[in-house]
Amino acid sequence: MYNDTSHNPHTSGVSRRRFLQWGLAAGAAAMLPPGIARARNELTLLSWYGHAEPEVVGAFEERFNVRVRSKYYVGGDQMLALLAQSPPGTYDVILTDAEFVQQLRVAGYIQTLQPSDYPFDDYFPEFQQYPAHWHDGDLYSVMLRFGYLGLSYNRDVLSEQEASSYGVMWADKLKGLVGHFDWYLPNYGCISLLEGNRSPFDISDAAWRAVHERTMSLKPQVAGFFDYGGVLASLRSGQVAAVPGIGDWITGVLQRDGANVTTAIPEEGGLQWTESLSIARGARNPELAKRFIQYMTSPEGQVRSATMRAYPALLPTRTGWQELNRVNPEEARRQGMVFDGRNALSLLREGRITPRRLPVQQSIETWNEAWSEYKNA
Repeated sequence: MYNDTSHNPHTSGVSRRRFLQWGLAAGAAAMLPPGIARARNELTLLSWYGHAEPEVVGAFEERFNVRVRSKYYVGGDQMLALLAQSPPGTYDVILTDAEFVQQLRVAGYIQTLQPSDYPFDDYFPEFQQYPAHWHDGDLYSVMLRFGYLGLSYNRDVLSEQEASSYGVMWADKLKGLVGHFDWYLPNYGCISLLEGNRSPFDISDAAWRAVHERTMSLKPQVAGFFDYGGVLASLRSGQVAAVPGIGDWITGVLQRDGANVTTAIPEEGGLQWTESLSIARGARNPELAKRFIQYMTSPEGQVRSATMRAYPALLPTRTGWQELNRVNPEEARRQGMVFDGRNALSLLREGRITPRRLPVQQSIETWNEAWSEYKNA
């Protein structure tokens, strides 16, 4: 596998604690050099950090006698910028948050997929026709993994009852202890839920102004705005005690390192993040790209994705759950991917989870500029 591993905690002997301090900011970029010669037996992947690490793709590389070359990005805006700067054929597979799939389609960055190539019969009903992945009956992306966003908190500071509402962030005991993952979308989504908007990203201008005003009133409580690594380090150290708009993809990593943190889905509800795989338009190895998506949605690939060291996730397939229970029952129980009683799908089926989306009635720029105003207030 081709990667710059000089800062990679899984290949350079760096301690896990050190990795949590560095996070993405210090070495997540596995660069694909521009103009490098492309071989038939290699796959180029554009994705969030972790998806091309050996514990995820090593078996695929071995089975198909290929190499996975990866370019990691941080955030959908950076992903779009990278694609705009790259000639066709630079990437074979694009992993993206589901809310960006339609932007990729409109920009002509991804191609249509044949639904029969992928195991949709194995998907739970909620995910078989996931709206963000389809347009006019055509399929453009396949769900790989998902998770929930709510209020992540330090159990030494907040009780489960206190964390049952986003409103606790304004409590005196949290003054100077609220942190933000520095992205407007999940943060405003959570505050919109607190404001009573059942469709938190599809709101009127008046409702949007109320969301922004409520957010601005939180600023005296805020310790800082952090990237992935900063959120990990600040929650672990106790610098912050509550962070809205993140989830087990952060606290699950910290729990493995012994931190007394967890994520609650407050009574106002939570958000769903979703990561999806698409084949790039102009991909030089489209058949290999299809095989890669098929592998990652197979039981083996699903388990490798769910237990990825960079950040864990829930799985959309039944056989993925079954395989995880077979090979790692402890993690299956921890994440709620069990078949008896309440499980990871219960919150979704009870209507307490809303898919994260881009703003509907306002522009992306409006929400982003408001976030900058909040940060600089």
